[in-house]
Amino acid sequence: MDMAWQMMQLLLLALLTAAGSAQPRSARAGTDLLNVCMNAKHHKTQPSPEDELYGQCSPWKKNACCTASTSQELHKDTSRLYNFNWDHCGKMEPTCKRHFIQDSCLYECSPNLGPWIRQVNQSWRKERILNVPLCKEDCERWWEDCRTSYTCKSNWHKGWNWTSGINECPAGALCSTFESYFPTPAALCEGLWSHSFKVSNYSRGSGRCIQMWFDSAQGNPNEEVAKFYAEAMNAGAPSHGIIGS
Repeated sequence: MDMAWQMMQLLLLALLTAAGSAQPRSARAGTDLLNVCMNAKHHKTQPSPEDELYGQCSPWKKNACCTASTSQELHKDTSRLYNFNWDHCGKMEPTCKRHFIQDSCLYECSPNLGPWIRQVNQSWRKERILNVPLCKEDCERWWEDCRTSYTCKSNWHKGWNWTSGINECPAGALCSTFESYFPTPAALCEGLWSHSFKVSNYSRGSGRCIQMWFDSAQGNPNEEVAKFYAEAMNAGAPSHGIIGS
């Protein structure tokens, strides 16, 4: 399928969905969608090289919105960044936790999320991401590796008991397996952070979905993805990754 046909599909979908879709608060200007950082709690004002990025955040070291200090904190069970405890229902399995660390690295470090940055009126940040088209394999693997770990909530953005200074399960919320709270991969990836992600029908390597995991020696594949959706948005199409699937 050539680019002209894909762009026509994007524009057709925009026309079909514009009337019924709930629009988020204003997106960034079309000229400010590439190689940018969110206006959020720990992000740098603009991306730059960070040679000392730690652990799972290291793929972004050539161009990052996070600092080395932030990358180190992201690997702690309860980091000082947000005082968020992954182990709120007992010890999270390491195979599961690595996905949350990778998700955090993507959020804090990636300069390729511009097409999905939206303004918000929150005390701790002025911008968030919404409906980032996450490659389907990354979501499926996340769900498979976490289905036997435990949690007490299906939306981790809100509703916690913070009286101790860290997140604890609210009264009446029972600890159960991830699979109980997230019966499908999409329920996890889309519901966990209030639709920060939209599970794409595209696969890794397609150039049409954002990869949480990539080998930096081969370059950052998300640069191409951001460019594609930025061009589509400038042409008037939506930025989620469901076209041509």
